[in-house]
Amino acid sequence: MNDVVRAWRPAVPGVHEALHATFRDHAYPAHTHDAWTVLLVERGAVRYDLERSAHVTSPEVLTLLPPGVAHDGRSVEPGRPYRKRVLYLDAAWLPAAAVGAAVHRPSIEGADAAAIARAVHAASSIPGEELLAESGVLALREHISRFFGDGSSVTVRDDPLARRLRSLLDERLDASFTLREAGALLGAHPSHLVRSFSRAYGIAPHRYVTGRRVDLARRLLLAGATPAAAAAQAGFHDQAHLGRHFRRVLGVTPSTFTRHRAAGEAA
Repeated sequence: MNDVVRAWRPAVPGVHEALHATFRDHAYPAHTHDAWTVLLVERGAVRYDLERSAHVTSPEVLTLLPPGVAHDGRSVEPGRPYRKRVLYLDAAWLPAAAVGAAVHRPSIEGADAAAIARAVHAASSIPGEELLAESGVLALREHISRFFGDGSSVTVRDDPLARRLRSLLDERLDASFTLREAGALLGAHPSHLVRSFSRAYGIAPHRYVTGRRVDLARRLLLAGATPAAAAAQAGFHDQAHLGRHFRRVLGVTPSTFTRHRAAGEAA
């Protein structure tokens, strides 16, 4: 079985991207998104770490990965394929307090949540059914809000210096700068910056930046940018630099991703 990725940007408010993928050997390194990631595994099982806690997800379990929190992913059994569907939704789709709840309870079991997510995927791939897909996104929000209940008050570990560094990294994704420069701006030694950031977010600053740049590049590709243009706008040195990291994070090259994007839009 060959690895397959189809991704597209539906014309649905609040939906950044829909992605369908099948992987045999690809393992996602630790990375973050600035969107809510709604994951539905259709075949096989996936093991992942979310803020240093291990989890497993399988069919009929909807997984909710919050924005700004590091996670990875790989097949539970090396060499055994897994097939998944993913929605990337606005950071404001759920209230900020839900981030902590999702870190502690990312698995939403039961057929209802999975069925709603599956219906959103189906509607988002059919021209003219954008209203149906948008209604499904809202229904999923209500279902998850009821699932969390009072648990939405749980907070994520954080600290002021790490927040300041993350804001600086986000502002300068498309520019080259060093931790020494960041330390001078924030009044902290670079080693202390790395320790604080890694402790707060479960990922080193350089991995965070690379993952966010890949995230930005994939959105630019979905919007029609060429791999070379996406590399330049996302802060990579050149197209080859983007290609190395894009494949490491997403399991395919930018050109393959773009080719399957067109297939996804036509589905």
